[in-house]
Amino acid sequence: MAEFDERRRSRIILGTVAGVVTFGFLVAMEIIARHYGDHGPIVNQAREVIFTPTSGPLLYAGLALTMVVLSWRQRFIALGIAAGIDVVFFLVRLVVDAKMMFGNGALWVILGYAFIAVTRRTGKERVLLLKGVGLGLLLVAGHKTGDTWLMITSETRPSVLDAYVATADHALGNPSWVMGRIVEATGPIGYHAIHLVYGQLPLAAAVFALYQLRHVAQERRFPAHHLVRTFLAIGLVGPAVYMIFPVVGPIFAYGAEGGQWAAANLWPQTPLPVGTPHAMPFDEITPRNCMPSLHTAWATTLFIHTREGSRLLRNAGTFWLTGTLVATLGFGYHYGADLIAGVVFALTIEATMRSFARGWDRSGAALVAYGSVVFVALVTSYRYLSVEMARYPWVFGPLLLLALASVIYVYLRTVRQWNPQAEPVQQPEPQLARA
Repeated sequence: MAEFDERRRSRIILGTVAGVVTFGFLVAMEIIARHYGDHGPIVNQAREVIFTPTSGPLLYAGLALTMVVLSWRQRFIALGIAAGIDVVFFLVRLVVDAKMMFGNGALWVILGYAFIAVTRRTGKERVLLLKGVGLGLLLVAGHKTGDTWLMITSETRPSVLDAYVATADHALGNPSWVMGRIVEATGPIGYHAIHLVYGQLPLAAAVFALYQLRHVAQERRFPAHHLVRTFLAIGLVGPAVYMIFPVVGPIFAYGAEGGQWAAANLWPQTPLPVGTPHAMPFDEITPRNCMPSLHTAWATTLFIHTREGSRLLRNAGTFWLTGTLVATLGFGYHYGADLIAGVVFALTIEATMRSFARGWDRSGAALVAYGSVVFVALVTSYRYLSVEMARYPWVFGPLLLLALASVIYVYLRTVRQWNPQAEPVQQPEPQLARA
């Protein structure tokens, strides 16, 4: 009992520290955004109480996460109130000829439940409802923080390092150029199908998160670890790497989308010739959001979590991971090196969140440390060994894949130690009846 109380106390302390750090991070992002003449995540989210939201589906996804703590009757009431408020906003905007978008009602209901939790609930019921509200608001705040990060990368990083990653990609056989030509060959049908998978990754994640949290209302508690936690952590931490290694992607640096800033119009027909890479100046609009590929990281996390579901969910997770990898390369948004870094990054963040949920021990710390070392080694090699990687692809290509495979192996081995499979009970062999 004492051990349980100690563990609970530690989790409360760690949760409080995490909350304070997250709030401080949001405040810092707000200050930095103001410095560059824009609103940060806090103000942008607060403005959507009255002004036109940028993403109505995102706000309703936040409401859906909040509603996992409610009964079915309360969910229908909450959804009805949100829709009613949106109808009123819709009519007002129609009269004043303002930009049309829904979502204000969802935010109002989330904030309403925060007020109810503080004024009308006590004890565990208050904590549970506040957790639901916090989860919904964090989903929206995480998305807006990502937007702020992208704005900051384009404002503060006038030069990009695409030449280094494109050169290093020779070790992998220039997969973005190869996949780009394949996507072109599929025509408009293949393009739109892949784009649908790529664009609806957040929706797929939200659907599985709701499935994962479907018992919260009955059990009156959240699971120790779930998909949303890792998704938010990836979205908050990942863009910091963009500041260190700014990359815009082949379709911008070497394709038609780069316009006058593109070094050449080579993608996807002609791979970049091996030369001496250097930093390239680029515009102040395009986000430097390639290294690592967070779409790959999110799709990898979705794949990991769907392994715990039914066959249908496992197949869906595999489908979305495959489609995302094809799209990120085939649309020229990422290099192959970005994808390898994205998978390693996802496994490291997932291991961190699992360790946080279950309590840190030597195996968890070792897994996180190993993933971090490999990730840093990958990014460093892209920057300082890119020419050697291009000249000796049969050496560095297998080494990159081996580094990725090693992180996957260590992750799987460690997680299996944490969650040992139950040994099947062997039934005694039947005795032959004696004559």
